[in-house]
Amino acid sequence: MPIESGSCAAARQAKQKRKSHSLSIRRTNSSEQERAGLQRDMLEGQDSKLPSSVRNTLLELFGQIEREFENLYIENLELRREIDTLNERLAAEGQTIDGAELSKGQLKTKASHSTSQLSQKLKTTYKASTSKIVSSFKTTTSRAICQLVKEYVGHRDGIWDVSVAKTQPVVLGTASADHTALLWSIETGKCLVKYAGHVGSVNSIKFHPAEQVALTASGDQTAHIWRYIVQLPTPQPTADCNQMSGEDEIEFSDKDEPDGDGDGSSDCPTIRVPLTSLKSHQGVVIAADWLVGGKQAVTASWDRTANLYDVETSELVHSLTGHDQELTHCCTHPTQRLVVTSSRDTTFRLWDFRDPSIHSVNVFQGHTDTVTSAVFTVGDNVVSGSDDRTVKVWDLKNMRSPIATIRTDSAVNRINVCVGQRIIALPHDNRQVRLFDMSGVRLARLPRSNRQGHRRMVCCSAWSEDHPICNLFTCGFDRQAIGWNINIPALLQEK
Repeated sequence: MPIESGSCAAARQAKQKRKSHSLSIRRTNSSEQERAGLQRDMLEGQDSKLPSSVRNTLLELFGQIEREFENLYIENLELRREIDTLNERLAAEGQTIDGAELSKGQLKTKASHSTSQLSQKLKTTYKASTSKIVSSFKTTTSRAICQLVKEYVGHRDGIWDVSVAKTQPVVLGTASADHTALLWSIETGKCLVKYAGHVGSVNSIKFHPAEQVALTASGDQTAHIWRYIVQLPTPQPTADCNQMSGEDEIEFSDKDEPDGDGDGSSDCPTIRVPLTSLKSHQGVVIAADWLVGGKQAVTASWDRTANLYDVETSELVHSLTGHDQELTHCCTHPTQRLVVTSSRDTTFRLWDFRDPSIHSVNVFQGHTDTVTSAVFTVGDNVVSGSDDRTVKVWDLKNMRSPIATIRTDSAVNRINVCVGQRIIALPHDNRQVRLFDMSGVRLARLPRSNRQGHRRMVCCSAWSEDHPICNLFTCGFDRQAIGWNINIPALLQEK
């Protein structure tokens, strides 16, 4: 009986302390506005070069951190008191449990075990609370730097590729498994032109460097060159997508996918006949690109070859052989006659056409799974991404080993590099998009919360460095493309 009454008393005491703890938290929360006002008044009296909006944001963030730590401190004090109470109770019970005395060794063992359990609880609570603080801080900062601006919805199947025109008017192009390519107004999200000349999945789209001409590659074993004429609509005010975002990230189901008929492409002009059709492959044409100057084009195919064509005559100039398995991507250098092809054989190859009389090839080996893409950057660097969950940065003058390796938690799809700022955008199978610098330092992860971001695999990314509204675009198998505004100066400063 004495033992039971002691336990009940301890339970009542613990209940009272939890009640006191709850009241303390409520008192803390009730004074938040008053404290924030005092802190703002203090800041107003200080000289600072920061804009007032930035200072207020920082003040709010650090205020949240202070409140979280204060609550955590109170919880830790309560846990410490519970430990002390338990030790006192164990010391008393050690003298009169069933009329028999416990030995000092038994008492020490029991007390140590109970204290260890509570200590573990204390550590778990601390880690969870601090993790929440850091996660909340990172999420808020990421949203401030990387903002979703526009969603481009109209395809009826997954989007494999996204590209931005290099000439005026600047439009967005998407290539889809629904057998079409669409051109979009970046500002309004309206479909401007539909290309429906292919009879298979459209796997890539690239714009001519100087004309309103597009190059598309398809599962129908051809690549098409077609001309477009667009007139940009007047931008309309749109609601800020970020106002809908909450603090907690959520998972999406297939039921949340945008309806392919939503913004639709049925009312925009349709092009059905290409200027030129390139027909030399015996398998799916997975990618195509323009060589510098736009007079030649290169295609990559599942028939294990890449072909170089003369655009004006559609004649095959070179057939590039050597890969042991299907090709996955091809990319051209922006200023030199260089081509890089990637393959499922875990390699990518550099083809040099700077000397018209001969072309050389170099093989890069370093991945352990399919190389999904390889792209040029400024200078003599190539960046490759792979299903082995790594991205590697290579120096063309030293092919033996990469100069930087980025390890991720998911397969990497078609990457793209912001040439001016040397930032790599990595689209992943797990629906994430991450930004890294060329040395392998992670800069940010694009937000994906409360119906923002991609709901299925992200297939491709494309930078548009000079566009004032959106400077990064992504597309995925959720049938939509997304335009993002990345605050690059703030991103690099945070680094």
